[in-house]
Amino acid sequence: DSLNDYYSVALKQARVEELRVHGDAFCFLHADFSDEGLLAKALDGSSFDRIVHLGAQPGVRYSIENPGAYLRSNLAGHLNLLELARHRRASHLVYASSSSVYGGNDTLPFRVEDRVDHPLSLYAATKKADELMSETYAHLYRLPQTGLRFFTVYGPWGRPDMAVWLFTEAILEGRPIRVFGEGRMRRDFTYIDDIVSGVVAALDNPPPDDGVMKAGGSAAPHRLYNIGNNRSEELGRLIEIIEAACGRKAERQLLPMQPGDVRDTYADISAVERDLGFRPTTGIQDGVPRFVTWYRDYHH
Repeated sequence: DSLNDYYSVALKQARVEELRVHGDAFCFLHADFSDEGLLAKALDGSSFDRIVHLGAQPGVRYSIENPGAYLRSNLAGHLNLLELARHRRASHLVYASSSSVYGGNDTLPFRVEDRVDHPLSLYAATKKADELMSETYAHLYRLPQTGLRFFTVYGPWGRPDMAVWLFTEAILEGRPIRVFGEGRMRRDFTYIDDIVSGVVAALDNPPPDDGVMKAGGSAAPHRLYNIGNNRSEELGRLIEIIEAACGRKAERQLLPMQPGDVRDTYADISAVERDLGFRPTTGIQDGVPRFVTWYRDYHH
C-alpha cells in the first residue's frame, strides 16, 4: 500500500498497527503497486501462491477531480498485479471490482449477467477495464481469477468519504448532514465481515479451466460475483439507524444527485450463493451500531 493522502494517512497507519499484532502472519510493505519497479523490489525474495488484490483508487466523485490517480492505480496497477500473478504462476488471483460497473442500469437487482457498457464515472470505467484485462489474462495464460463486485462496503476501520462515516461524524459533531439525491437514493450496504467472508470463500475456490461457461459469462478460468447484502435500503432508513445509535437526531440538508452517482444499487447474489455458499449475515440494523461504537472508541 502506498498510504497516499486521498484520506487520513493517520487512519491508514493505525490500521497497519492494528494488524502488526498478528506477528509473522502479517507483513506490511510500503510501496506503490502501480510502479512496476517498486512492486518488483518490494516483493523480491518473497514467495506466495495466491493473491488477493484489493488495492485501488476508490471514489466516484474524486475520479472527476483527479482522473490521473485512477489511470495509475486502477489500470497500470491492475496490469502490474496480473503480470505478477502470471510470472509467479499464481494458482488464483482474486481482485476487487465494484457495483459501480453497472452504471445506469435500471433493472434491479443487478446481475452479473447484465451488460455493463455504460459507466457513469471514470472510476466505474476503470473497474470495468480491470475485468476485461483479467478476462484477457485468463484466456491467454489460463490464469485463474475471480472478480468481486463489492456493494457499498462499511464497518469499523472504513473509509471516511463513505456515507456511514460522514453521517456519523456530522451527527456527533452537531453539524447538518448532506443528503444527496434528495434522500431518495437506495444502496445495498454490505458489512465488512460479510465482505471478508466472500473474499475468503472466493480465494479458497479457484475457477476450473474446464471450458464451461461461468458466472459473468467467461469460458476461461475467470468468474465474476456480486458481493452484497442482497437488500436495497433507503438512505432515510440508514440515517434513522445512525441517529438511534448516536442518540441524537440529524439535521438533513437535501441536495440533488451528484455527477457520477447512481440512484439505486441492489445485488443479486444468486451466483456466488450457488457456487461458493456465500450468504451475508449482517444487516444495517446490526452493522451500523457496531460502526458507531467503533467510531466513538477510535475518536475517544
